[in-house]
Amino acid sequence: MRKSKVYIALLHYPMYNKRMDVITTSVTNLDLHDIARTARTYNVEGFFVVHPSPKQQQLIKEIISYWQDGYGKTYNADRQEAFSILYQAENLPQVIEYIEQETGQYPITIATDARVYPNTIEYSRLKEEVFKSDRVYLLLFGTGWGMEQSLMEQCDYILEPIGAGSDYNHLSVRSAVSIIIDRLLGDFWFKK
Repeated sequence: MRKSKVYIALLHYPMYNKRMDVITTSVTNLDLHDIARTARTYNVEGFFVVHPSPKQQQLIKEIISYWQDGYGKTYNADRQEAFSILYQAENLPQVIEYIEQETGQYPITIATDARVYPNTIEYSRLKEEVFKSDRVYLLLFGTGWGMEQSLMEQCDYILEPIGAGSDYNHLSVRSAVSIIIDRLLGDFWFKK
């Protein structure tokens, strides 16, 4: 049984595009649905969608409202339950402040990326830590072509890339979230 608290955040700024320009990406409806369902399935304490644009924040609010208060609430109770752990924020400091107020702890931040950095941590090591400690963890997921380097450098750890034994490494963020959450929070099936 996991002792720690785990939160996840989907960031839309500062991200790279394929030319490595720093940009703000758009919210994708499917990301919210699929990541919320994954987060709820693995008992993640909260899923934050982080976007600086007021118009994009309004879109997030409308999507959440539809599944929490609107027709979606009665149409699909499972989706309503998944959306019950979805929160929105304007920036990462807001997410960290919320988690600190909720838990009394400053979260250990773990970025995810398809590249390797000096403070990269292996899945097995982080999984052991998450299951044995009573600390608070915040996994950060980027959109576009990944998080801007200065943001990555602020994190306590950077999770090793998803290794699939392929020279192709362009998963959708919602697929990457599912794989990473299963590897970190799923059953220790490989030890049985």
